[in-house]
Amino acid sequence: MSEEFKGGPKNKWSRIYRKKWFFPAVYLTIAAVLLSVVVWYQNLDNQVTDTTETENLSEEYSPIPNEEGAEPVIEQQELIQMPVEDLDQAEIVTKFFDYNAEQEDRENALVLYNNRFYQSTGVDIASADAETFDVLAALTGTVEEVKEDPLLGNVVILLHGEDVKTYYASLEEVSVSAGAEIKQGEKLGTAGKNIFGKDNGTHVHFEIRKDGKEVNPESYFNQPVSSLGSISEEAEEDSAEESDQVTDMDDVLEENPGDVPDNEEDDSEEETDDLLEDENE
Repeated sequence: MSEEFKGGPKNKWSRIYRKKWFFPAVYLTIAAVLLSVVVWYQNLDNQVTDTTETENLSEEYSPIPNEEGAEPVIEQQELIQMPVEDLDQAEIVTKFFDYNAEQEDRENALVLYNNRFYQSTGVDIASADAETFDVLAALTGTVEEVKEDPLLGNVVILLHGEDVKTYYASLEEVSVSAGAEIKQGEKLGTAGKNIFGKDNGTHVHFEIRKDGKEVNPESYFNQPVSSLGSISEEAEEDSAEESDQVTDMDDVLEENPGDVPDNEEDDSEEETDDLLEDENE
């Protein structure tokens, strides 16, 4: 009986306890369990914190309702368009006069009227088939003025803000009235004829002015209105340079009063006539 008892379960556990690896294994198991409990508790705490923050953000967030008076952002990026519907049929028959342009372009920017040449302050646009066509607003704006000019024909002036205006002359029919709000591409009238540009037949005379200064429309077609902002800066720089030149000339004249010419003229129209005479020679 004693031998059977010695070989029982108690003796087996005693032999296991006496093993060198038993207690280290027990310690490692307990440590692993404790570490798992700590990690689980930390993850649980983080989930509770994230849930609380999300609820706070949801409570603080309130969507801004759409305001009826708000202007769409796309209108701020409006591009300047040619004032015609069919671009494939449109032809620029008279260019904007630019002193820095090529000789051929300067010649094409002169308008003959009453046996005298004048520099074009815009562009004349005609149809390839020489027929009349609809004249459209190049930009969204307000009709500032509608008038009938004895030389230019019917004229429509649109105001676009930021001291930007567009002029549409040589109109046969006018479809708008002063004070009307016009969207880009809306019909203003139809192209016609006028006395000043009679050599061009049926056409529309189109101008862009920034701060009262004419600019070359061809340079700004398909460009944003904001691109006209540099015109004022360039004009100020040119004015400053001209002022410096005048001051320098005054100093020279004060030092040499006898060198003043008897008859000195600076007429841009006479310069134009001289230009044509040189070409004919």
